[in-house]
Amino acid sequence: MHLPTQVAAAKGLQWSGRSDRGKIRPNNEDSFLGLMFDAREVQHLGRIGESPSGHADFVFAVSDGMGGAAAGELASRIAVQKITTLLPRAYRQSAVGLDAGFEDVLEELFAEVHWDLARLGANYEECTGMETTLSLCWFTPGWMYFGHIGDSRIYYLAAGSGGIRQLSHDDTHVGWLLRNGKINERQARSHPRRNLLQKALGGRNQFFDPQVGAVAYEPGDMFLLCTDGLVEGLYDGQLEELLRSPEYAQPNANLADRLVQESLASSGRDNTTALVIRVV
Repeated sequence: MHLPTQVAAAKGLQWSGRSDRGKIRPNNEDSFLGLMFDAREVQHLGRIGESPSGHADFVFAVSDGMGGAAAGELASRIAVQKITTLLPRAYRQSAVGLDAGFEDVLEELFAEVHWDLARLGANYEECTGMETTLSLCWFTPGWMYFGHIGDSRIYYLAAGSGGIRQLSHDDTHVGWLLRNGKINERQARSHPRRNLLQKALGGRNQFFDPQVGAVAYEPGDMFLLCTDGLVEGLYDGQLEELLRSPEYAQPNANLADRLVQESLASSGRDNTTALVIRVV
């Protein structure tokens, strides 16, 4: 596939992940994934780690499932498992000259997840209504491509000055109100319709149309993927303060664990998941 010219040199990536069922929910319907792959192999990543970049691509993803019984838990697992086959397949096709843009690859991935969940929901009673959000970051040399649907989030925090920026759009009416300045962040957090999704994968959704985009990254940049449970307990300003904390700038620091702990202390009403990726 055609990739833009590399714009900055980066030695590698550091990452950390944490998921918790929270204080109220009986089970955890969130899932997250870290994966490194090239034309020859696919390697699952641990919850915390560091790896040089340039020789392989990386993908990180979070998903938040919904549905009766254990259907939500299954839906989020299916979403992240699909990534392990579809993105490496696109990489191998690129290696033999079968060109595709990142938009096409990500849109195909989201479509396959959607229709798999829809088929399961239509054929098995215990899977009726199963849906999931999906937010992913795909790191190639110099560029991060992202795909998103639902109300999980992708944040970008540039090295140096500048505030935290939400790359993904919440697929809710409340998210639209916030983006268009109709309400503020505090009002959005307490709005009675904040959790009503307009788009998700699976279920009876006919139009899922994922958001896709790209960000050129440099050493020192950070990315945060999280489910909505995390931001129920932390405002964007608090996220930035924690992400920039000097005590968590070390290679083996589990910043995702700190974010989840802080969120649970403030809320904990929902499953809570965070994945933090730092460019070094």
